[in-house]
Amino acid sequence: MPLALLALAIGAFGIGTTEFVIMGLLPEVASDFGVSIPTAGLLVTGYALGVVIGAPIMTVLGTKVPRKRMLMLLMGLFIAGNLLSAVAPSFAIMLLGRVIASLAHGAFFGIGSVVAAELVAPDKKAGAIAMMFTGLTVANVVGVPLGTLIGQSVGWRVTFGIVAGLGVVGLAGIAKLVPELPRPQGVRLRHELAAFKKAQVLLAMAMTVLGFGGVFAAITYIAPMMTHIAGFSDGSVTWLLVLFGLGMVGGNLVGGKFADRALMPMLYISLGALAVVLALFTLTAHNKVAAAVTIALIGALGFATVPPLQKRVLDQAHGAPTLASAVNIGAFNLGNALSAWLGGVVIAADFGYTSPNWVGAALAAAALLLAFLSAALERRDGTHGTVVAAGTPAERRTAVHH
Repeated sequence: MPLALLALAIGAFGIGTTEFVIMGLLPEVASDFGVSIPTAGLLVTGYALGVVIGAPIMTVLGTKVPRKRMLMLLMGLFIAGNLLSAVAPSFAIMLLGRVIASLAHGAFFGIGSVVAAELVAPDKKAGAIAMMFTGLTVANVVGVPLGTLIGQSVGWRVTFGIVAGLGVVGLAGIAKLVPELPRPQGVRLRHELAAFKKAQVLLAMAMTVLGFGGVFAAITYIAPMMTHIAGFSDGSVTWLLVLFGLGMVGGNLVGGKFADRALMPMLYISLGALAVVLALFTLTAHNKVAAAVTIALIGALGFATVPPLQKRVLDQAHGAPTLASAVNIGAFNLGNALSAWLGGVVIAADFGYTSPNWVGAALAAAALLLAFLSAALERRDGTHGTVVAAGTPAERRTAVHH
């Protein structure tokens, strides 16, 4: 495996860290700026909406310039956004910094995976893509908890400064190690957009929004929930996030393994179990051991839905998978934004810090209902999920790792 993949993995590590670390630092950020916890939750919503907007736009713009240069530009955006967050004099400026950083997210993973696949022999493409996405999964096990610990110990601004530094390392690595690659052929935008007229594509994306949104409804407010309800100390949030990250890694592997064998049954099981576990979290949040186990389960079940949902979109958007894949990454983050906002609404309405769990359970249950509807329409139309995703093998495999 070429060293260039390490540079891409470092970039993925930084992006994964900055996306999720804010959840462990919400109380500190809210206190420093004098805003409420629900208001601070807008930092999660703002980032997620930035990914929703940035993923398709940056992906299309990325066809106009060489891929190496585009990756460097995206890392530049990421660095600028995190630096702005680190020095923000007001909450509004920090929110702006979060949005700027988020614009790099979707396109970096989309373009980076294509580059990774081109750097190796044909029989090693999936391994190369997996190596780049290792940065994202490791971020949730190491980067996020460590960033939370640093933020709670010496200040959240230091955390964002370090993340910006990771971006500089990633940028330097891309400049030094990634070879110059030919400019990609321009996409046929009308052909790509036509995929979004298909009901099954829209249903799959709706499942993405609602299903993964259920996870973020609870996890966005994990710090105040665990300290105020379960009785954990502020420092304990760090290892709770480690449990969540380990659950994510395990769930992603299981979801990826079974998505090719029985996609829809995998969705039924993971979405149904996720809805039940989120509902139970309103009870288990009052007990330290039970809360810790539940957090790991939420991570595992939530990320078990990611490969089948992403593959479902690619299968149904046959002939135009590139833009659909980027938009679906945005759909995950639209779910994050929606659920973080709804979680803040119920907390602000004095329903308590466990109330976002009910929001998450309802969202996951709604996604399950859409999965049943999608399968019923498929049986009616006689397709039975036999559609094969178009695009290169690398493009199809990319989904399983995000």
